[in-house]
Amino acid sequence: MIKLLLLLTALLFTSCINKSGISMNYYNDCKEYYDLQGFYHKDCKDEIVTYREIKETGTKIIDTLIGEEKEPPKPNVW
Repeated sequence: MIKLLLLLTALLFTSCINKSGISMNYYNDCKEYYDLQGFYHKDCKDEIVTYREIKETGTKIIDTLIGEEKEPPKPNVW
């Protein structure tokens, strides 16, 4: 538990928190361009952790700790 806390603290002090997640840069390095057909493209580097991943992992951990209520199997009755 202590190792996890130290890792999270180190991650927060060595990275930047953006509107989309945690990354190593304060601003996203995105390449924005139009191709020959006129379509707009925006290629961005991935963040270390996105808020969506944090939410999904958090719900998995909470379900594991609390115990997810599963519906009992229904009997096969004709």
